Amino acid sequence: MSEHRTERGNWNSKLGFVLAAAGSAVGLGNIWGFPTQVAENGGASFILIYLICCLIVGLPVMIAEFAIGRNTRRNPVGAFKKLGNGWFPPLIGLWGVMCGVMILSFYLVVAGWTFGFVFGEIFYFTGLTGASEWVADLGNGFKNAIFTILFMIATIAIITGGVSNGIERATKTMMPILIAVLIIMIVYVFTLRGSMDGLRLYLLPDFSVVNTSLVFAALGQAFFSLSLGMGALLTYGSYLKKNQNIVESATYVTLADVGIAFLAGLLIIPAMFVAQYSGITIMDEDGRLFASTTLVFDVLPNLFKSMGGFFGLLFGASFFVLLSMAALTSTISLLEVPVSYLIDEHQVSRKKASIGIGGLVMLFAVIISFNINLIDVLATIFNNVGLPLGGLMLCTFLAWFWKSEKAMDEIRHGFEDMDNTLFPKIWPVFVTYICPLLIALVLITTLYNLIR
Repeated sequence: MSEHRTERGNWNSKLGFVLAAAGSAVGLGNIWGFPTQVAENGGASFILIYLICCLIVGLPVMIAEFAIGRNTRRNPVGAFKKLGNGWFPPLIGLWGVMCGVMILSFYLVVAGWTFGFVFGEIFYFTGLTGASEWVADLGNGFKNAIFTILFMIATIAIITGGVSNGIERATKTMMPILIAVLIIMIVYVFTLRGSMDGLRLYLLPDFSVVNTSLVFAALGQAFFSLSLGMGALLTYGSYLKKNQNIVESATYVTLADVGIAFLAGLLIIPAMFVAQYSGITIMDEDGRLFASTTLVFDVLPNLFKSMGGFFGLLFGASFFVLLSMAALTSTISLLEVPVSYLIDEHQVSRKKASIGIGGLVMLFAVIISFNINLIDVLATIFNNVGLPLGGLMLCTFLAWFWKSEKAMDEIRHGFEDMDNTLFPKIWPVFVTYICPLLIALVLITTLYNLIR
């Protein structure tokens, strides 16, 4: 038992944990998904509602995941099994592990697209247009499989390195680079003709478009982009030391997630209008911005091509390197969940667990590579429905099984002045009543829209 427990590891520093947890949250959901949602839901109005959802729902649930993880020092299945009796608690953990595995399986394909487009940009600007078009063909199953496998190999290599030497070291390197590249590209795009039109749409809210659908879309995006309900943050929390302030760390992670999502939109929405000035179509027949899962792959490569020369190559390759890094910070957190499950519950070594689970998920991802229509199906089941369901079960468990009082006893470690703040009065109300109610409304609305 001691051998496999040692292999779980710990974070070396508070900064390392915050960057790793932020990396889990900051993925394609921010740079790929968030601008699409903004384009589809009225620009700045969606951003404001999204921010509120992250603070009143995302943050309280994240604190709960960290508290459960650190208290039990187990994976999602082991954590709920330790804290509660009967069939329901382990089911919550199993659902989280399954959602994480299934999301990883299709997420790998999209991550492979981002990695492939790095080469696509290089091919185009070196005159290899045939190779560039081959990479840009998202329906090419063989090409998709190649880049999916390469991406999974990189993910497995990091996970095999362990918590501090693998995950923490990788995210401490990638996250600052990711932020720096985003800011540099934003500054450059702002110098181009048309960018201010996009900036106005992005920053000036039109409250006439706010309705229940927009609110539920913002709440769903908050859950997806914060990596809630799939056990990833609970698993990361299980590696926390007792002297770390969970509330402070969760706040930093949430702000990092919201901040990078905002920066991504600040780059992509103005860039779309720059593309329009270059003759690229960015509006549908109704005069609305294109908003699809392939938005960044359809519009931005054309923008980089229109720039031409060295700058087109530099910014095109840099942007897709940025997307690849964002995706990698998420794939490592998604793979860590089932790996920690095998380590804790079945005493499998980290290396064997990483290669075994990683290999199985990779096989499924390769199948999806040849039928990318499965991405929308799996995203609907395990992302749109699965994550809110997981969050709802987690809140229910904390409120009625483990009790918020016991959770606050855990949160006090590292937060000695907690009882002198408003936190003990506010957080239990949110996690017991407000968060479950809002999450349940999103879940019911999603299911209704699917079956009507």
